[in-house]
Amino acid sequence: MNITKEQIDDLNAVVKVAITKEDYQDKVDTILKDYKKQANIPGFRKGQVPMGLIKKQYGKAVLVDEVNKLLQDNLNKYLTEEKLDVLGNPLPKQQDNFDWDQDELAFEFELGLAPDFEVSLKTKKAITQYKIVADDKMVNEQVERIQKQYGKLVSKDEVSKNDEVSGTFVNEAEEIDSKTMIETDKLKSKKALDALKGKKIGDEVTLKTKGLFKEDHMLSSALGIDQQKAEALDIEVTFTISEINEREAAELNQELFDKLFGPDSVKSEKELKERIKEDSEKQFEQQADQKLLNDVTEYFIENTKFELPTGFLTKWIQMTGEEPLSEEQAAEEYAKSEKGLRYQLIEGKIIRDNELQVQFDELKEFSKGFIRSQMAQFGQLDPKEEELDTIAARVLGNQDEVKRLSEQLMSQKLLNLYKEKANLKTKEVTYENFVKEVYG
Repeated sequence: MNITKEQIDDLNAVVKVAITKEDYQDKVDTILKDYKKQANIPGFRKGQVPMGLIKKQYGKAVLVDEVNKLLQDNLNKYLTEEKLDVLGNPLPKQQDNFDWDQDELAFEFELGLAPDFEVSLKTKKAITQYKIVADDKMVNEQVERIQKQYGKLVSKDEVSKNDEVSGTFVNEAEEIDSKTMIETDKLKSKKALDALKGKKIGDEVTLKTKGLFKEDHMLSSALGIDQQKAEALDIEVTFTISEINEREAAELNQELFDKLFGPDSVKSEKELKERIKEDSEKQFEQQADQKLLNDVTEYFIENTKFELPTGFLTKWIQMTGEEPLSEEQAAEEYAKSEKGLRYQLIEGKIIRDNELQVQFDELKEFSKGFIRSQMAQFGQLDPKEEELDTIAARVLGNQDEVKRLSEQLMSQKLLNLYKEKANLKTKEVTYENFVKEVYG
């Protein structure tokens, strides 16, 4: 077998493979002998079928199969040994009326080659790194929510401004009959609030659905209908009151602090606010980091210039998809995927140049960090190391989880690299202003 490469240009090449009978004949003969032993053909005893008949019936199929195996194995080996960085997979050149009876079989494969380029981590333009802070307003609101959540319900005779009112929404025409609880301070409609004030258990109130709540998603939940229907709904519903309660705020005492954070972790209202601020800003940091990662990614895509073997990649998409595509369809698919491909190449270059790797011990500790966070959400604030090791071993026994966690850990390594080497400018904002700036 002889394999040679013809360089077309920097991004395209053709690999030529010449296969002779000596490369495959022994293997083909062995397989046909096995076929002869097992063949059941009418008119012949098992194992006594003439080899000429076996070759006539099965020879060409066995030959084609063995040659294709040789091509695949040796082509992959050649690409590895020559250290050719190919995009997609080699594409066989079409050969009409191919003669499989030749003494030497010649094949050609088109290659699309990855471009050679450099990535400068020291970005010319300063990229904003947001530091999101929890201001006093946010912390105080969170304290109020905690007091309300852990407060106790006190039964009342009539509705006032800040009550929890249980009842049933009904509209026969829309087939609405939903038992629910509404908080009067979540009502957006002043008319609805005025209509409810002073009402007692058993009273019926007619309310308009449009603009009823401050948050749109609350209407679908209250009426027991899907969100899409709720968004378009503009009708009147009756609300029959079955229960009225006022939630008395919980005291900010040691019992509440222990319930929230464990025994003696927080010992005063001041420490509570500090803890809320710290925990909130940790959560905000994840969002700010994701924003930074996205922005650096976009910068590299826009500012790292290199050519791609567009013609080859378009043909590769056309020929290797699940469904056959026209040239126009393949070009459209390529246009959609080009940006992602560019970043894959850029990211791979950054990883290689900076020798970033994911070691198993790192991955194990990374997974334990996730497990620890999840357990904390369910009140397990201090899990034993043995328990974390056991759960991590189970998680890392799943290849899909290993892939997912490895990608997340590599993203974290890239983020740390960007923070260290990219040209960043820090901007301190409240969460409210961060949302306005980033999401509009």
